[in-house]
Amino acid sequence: MKKKIRRRGRFSQTIIYLGKLFRMFLFQNDWKVLPMSAVIAGLVCFAVGGNLYKTMEGTLMGSFAISCICVWNGFFNSIQSICRERAIVKREHRSGLHISSYVLAHMIYQATLCIAQAVITISVCDAMKVKLPNEPLVTPYPILDFGITLFLITYAADMLALLISSFAKTTTAAMTIMPFMLIVQLLFSGAFFNLPEQAMPLTNLTVTKFGLTSLCAQGDYNSLPMVSIWNSAVKLKGVDVGGEKPIQEALKAIEENGSREEILMRTAEYNQNPAYAFDPDVVVGCWMALILWSIAYIIVTIIMLENIDKDKR
Repeated sequence: MKKKIRRRGRFSQTIIYLGKLFRMFLFQNDWKVLPMSAVIAGLVCFAVGGNLYKTMEGTLMGSFAISCICVWNGFFNSIQSICRERAIVKREHRSGLHISSYVLAHMIYQATLCIAQAVITISVCDAMKVKLPNEPLVTPYPILDFGITLFLITYAADMLALLISSFAKTTTAAMTIMPFMLIVQLLFSGAFFNLPEQAMPLTNLTVTKFGLTSLCAQGDYNSLPMVSIWNSAVKLKGVDVGGEKPIQEALKAIEENGSREEILMRTAEYNQNPAYAFDPDVVVGCWMALILWSIAYIIVTIIMLENIDKDKR
């Protein structure tokens, strides 16, 4: 009589693969993504952190840069995770591996990495004296709102990279696709670059658009002063007209009258963006969009791997 082979259940398989992933973290240098995230955060804070949540322009640039940090971290976390062991996954799937258990293990493991990277990014920002939101919108603590946003941006990018890794032929192919995806995320963030009107719907397909919007809203973007017009005028103060310097005299008069801050705020009024309103609904909406995109990437990843037996590679 032929002995029946007992296969492990989905939960047991998830635990086994989760243990494998954490062993790889320790012994195959996967831990390097954590110090790398600290270095990247430090460089960005040094470059653009000075005006974050202090001026409109600084907040927009800083939020964009922080979103890029998170996307970069997420991509590097998992871009090679599946394709580097594709042959093993195919063999074990034929032997009874549940793809849902395999992907769930990756989801839990990657979530742990993303939480750690969010904490590291916040710690680096704090150590470098970068101003962070000081008023809460969703939770009782502004730093928690900020941390959740960083985590969701990183995790959504992570799941997108996991999807790429599920169909890439090799690790080389995955790393070739990654720069292209990064460029798409940067260009179609929806705010930092001026896009044609017909291209704006494409921003809803990117992680950066929702991350940047949430970060700007949390920093109360619309209540901040706008300094670009004033700074442009300052650059022209040396212009000589008929032996006089009218711009320099006008700027001096404004400063002596104490009207500079009023002018900065008045110019800001004409550049407010309703999408960045200091409103919990804006932040929650962005969070939900990032969660939905993460779920979509996970579902497609599972579908791709369920058909791995048909892959002739």
